[in-house]
Amino acid sequence: MRLVLIGPPGAGKGTQAAILSDCLDIPHISTGDLFRDHVTRRTPLGRDAQRYLDTGELVPDQVTGDMVRERLAQSDARGFLLDGFPRTVAQARGLSAMLDATGSALDAVLEFTAPEDVVVTRLLNRGRPDDTEDVIRHRLRVYRRQTAPLLAHYSGILLTVQAVGPVEVIAARAMACLLGAGRRAG
Repeated sequence: MRLVLIGPPGAGKGTQAAILSDCLDIPHISTGDLFRDHVTRRTPLGRDAQRYLDTGELVPDQVTGDMVRERLAQSDARGFLLDGFPRTVAQARGLSAMLDATGSALDAVLEFTAPEDVVVTRLLNRGRPDDTEDVIRHRLRVYRRQTAPLLAHYSGILLTVQAVGPVEVIAARAMACLLGAGRRAG
C-alpha cells in the first residue's frame, strides 16, 4: 500500500504514521526525519534544507524531492507511508512522476484535520526550540497557503480523518477510512 498523510503541523501525522506503518507493515517515511538525518550528516541536501528549517519555511521542492526519491529507491519502500511530502501540488506532480517511473501509484491520501488552537497547543507542548508560537502560526499560514490546494489535487483518493481525541481512536478512524476505501475500490 502506498499512502500519503496530509494535515497541518501538529495534527498528529507522525504519531498516526507510526501506528499505521506497524498495522500495514509498510515503512513510515517522514520528510522531517529525512531532513534531520541529512542535516545531522551535513550532506549537501541537509545544508540546503537547514536554511529553510531555521525560519519555518518549506524546504524547496527540488531538495525535498531529491531526499524522497533517494529514500523511495530503497528496497523496503515498495509500499510506504509518506508523512510530510508532498506539501505542494508541484511536489505531488513530482511524486506522481517518481511513481509512474516504477509503474506504481498512490492508493490513498489521508487528511488529518484539527482546529488551529489544538495544533498550536500540541506543538508548544513538544518543547522543540523551533516551536515558538510565532513560528507555529507562521507554519500554519504557510500550510494553508501552499498545502491546502493538495486537497483538490487528490480529491479522487482523499480520505479525511478527524484528528482530535485519543491516539488510538484517531488510528481506528484512519484504518476504518482505509478499509472503507478498499471496499469501494474493489
